[in-house]
Amino acid sequence: MPKVVTTLLSGFAMVTALASSQAMANDDKVFGWVEKATLQPWGTEVKAKLDSGALTSSLDARDIEMFEKDDEDWVRFRLKLEDQESGEVFSDELERPLYRELRVRGAGGVDERPVVLLNVCMGDTVYEEQFSLRNREDMNYPLLLGRRTISHLGLLDVRETFMQEPDCGDDAEVVAHDPDEDDASDKT
Repeated sequence: MPKVVTTLLSGFAMVTALASSQAMANDDKVFGWVEKATLQPWGTEVKAKLDSGALTSSLDARDIEMFEKDDEDWVRFRLKLEDQESGEVFSDELERPLYRELRVRGAGGVDERPVVLLNVCMGDTVYEEQFSLRNREDMNYPLLLGRRTISHLGLLDVRETFMQEPDCGDDAEVVAHDPDEDDASDKT
């Protein structure tokens, strides 16, 4: 094939791929590998790492204690997070029903963590998601968003950071947790 034709075909393929990815980007929100998120209903803004290597999202929690309330398993924990917008430290003790327990296998052995449902604002939407609770004090990011959460957001551009500002007012769309997705996600 002549060089001119090959060059034209290569150029056409690149333009088509670019147009296709641009169309996808216009249809879906694009998030970077680090974003600002706000925990609802407190409005505390934290840095979140979007980690496609993790299935379940994780939140920095301290003084984690399991207890029983009305014949159900609950979790009591303390959040101590620096608000990225104001610089103030948000600290509060919370109680949530235990959604499930998560077994994590790593180089250090097996770790069991409680998982609760919490709301997080990403972009202009509030997502009710599963969060495993663990002391992340020594980590760079107090909030890690795993594949379950990322799958609801849109596209992930691993080359970029801070592409979406959290802006969830009272009329923001809320995406409720769907327990039917749990089984499907566990198989990936």
